[in-house]
Amino acid sequence: MSGLVQDYLAAQVATRRTAPAVSDSTGVALTYGELDAASDELRLVLTNAGVQKADRVLILSENCVAAVALLFACWKLGARAIPVNARQTESEVARILGHAEPAAIFMTTQVSNEAQAHAARFDACEISGAYGTLHMATPLGSAPDDEGDIAVLLYTTGTTGDPKGVMLTHANVRFGGLTSANLRAMKHSDVIYGVLPTTHVFGLCSVIVAAIYAGAPVRLAPRFEVGKLYEALRDGVTLFSGVPQMHALLMQFSKEQGLETLGSPTLRYVSSGAAPLDPTWKREAESFYGVAIQNGYGMTETTAGTSATSNNIGNPDTSVGPALPGIEISIDENVAGGGDGVGEVLTRGPHIMQGYYKNPTETANVLDANNWMHTGDLGRIDEHGLLHIVGRSKELIIHGGFNVYPPEVEAALNDHPKVVQAAVVGRRKDGDEDVLAFVQLASLDAVSPQDLAAFVKERLVGYKRPKQIICALSLPAAPTGKILKHKLIDTFQDHLT
Repeated sequence: MSGLVQDYLAAQVATRRTAPAVSDSTGVALTYGELDAASDELRLVLTNAGVQKADRVLILSENCVAAVALLFACWKLGARAIPVNARQTESEVARILGHAEPAAIFMTTQVSNEAQAHAARFDACEISGAYGTLHMATPLGSAPDDEGDIAVLLYTTGTTGDPKGVMLTHANVRFGGLTSANLRAMKHSDVIYGVLPTTHVFGLCSVIVAAIYAGAPVRLAPRFEVGKLYEALRDGVTLFSGVPQMHALLMQFSKEQGLETLGSPTLRYVSSGAAPLDPTWKREAESFYGVAIQNGYGMTETTAGTSATSNNIGNPDTSVGPALPGIEISIDENVAGGGDGVGEVLTRGPHIMQGYYKNPTETANVLDANNWMHTGDLGRIDEHGLLHIVGRSKELIIHGGFNVYPPEVEAALNDHPKVVQAAVVGRRKDGDEDVLAFVQLASLDAVSPQDLAAFVKERLVGYKRPKQIICALSLPAAPTGKILKHKLIDTFQDHLT
């Protein structure tokens, strides 16, 4: 797919210059023509600061108009945008800085206290315009790279060891936006609630780029707040993409208001990503929203989308759907946890990243000579060509010699009406792996670990049952709301036996 991401914006400017494009929590609202002008203004800021084509620009941000305008400014200049959530710690940001060596750092200080703290450390200067207010730190002694037509570098959530910057080309990002817009049948009259971080591939490609391709306005929210989401969905929003935690907390919030259903007159499309669906939750969510819950599968390295559903309400399908148009999916059973149709999910097509920035070894580990991306996820393809994700190969638990797939245990726990969400991990102990479950509740007296153990006993064979169940009011999560499983054991170490 030829062309540049900013061509999507140019197409809207040429035909719908005065139509609304983006708005945010600070009151900034721009039309397509104004967004185009704002990105030109920021491109001049970049140029005057010495940023060149193929330089990297670090954007420490939370969702706002300024962050979107800055993305397009980078693309117009030919620079590589590096969107990073401002809530990353000083040490996490330092690792990315040392690896990416950006020419400039921008911080969305108008919407983020954490961005303000970063700006103070970098002794950044304030800039402002129609897009709002930002802070900028330059020059950083960087140099252009020779990686080609790269639009963004996205550093993957929760990585350990050396940083891994996923290189997505303009063609990748364009394909991701186009595919997402077509999947959701986006049109000018839609109103999209943009709470998924634009620093994450889901929010960047499936929300922002898709909306600009389709010409649909986006209401940007800097972070998830259940009350504000509730108000927005009852006030004209037509499309909402989220992660299970967002949906679960919204349903709980509504029940506390005495409402069993959302009652939105405009909402027409809801999707849930980043975790498998379970049948009970899906039925409850569809009853609550009044529309079908669509599911999908993807990762940063695949520009968000690989497969997705297009089901009618009430369809019991809990797969992640068939491959999206132009994409291939295959199953390799010759991996740990594989066999009987289950194996590692492989995929190839125009959605596959160019590679990991300055890391050819890691790139070669996941991209083979036939252009297949080895995802590290376990799945199977059913007789209808639908992909079912079983779990992460690295998260596979082998207990007593049996394979235990965490999503299956999580689904059993999520069936309990008092459970908001659950996460299951393995812990090596005495030559075996224990199954540990961490359960988020709205109230700690809602249900006991003993009650939950009895509940799943009726649903899981012995070797799949958790050795211990920890109940909490919250679980460690990324800005997207995705549970950070690698932090669970450390977070609750004092509660483990």
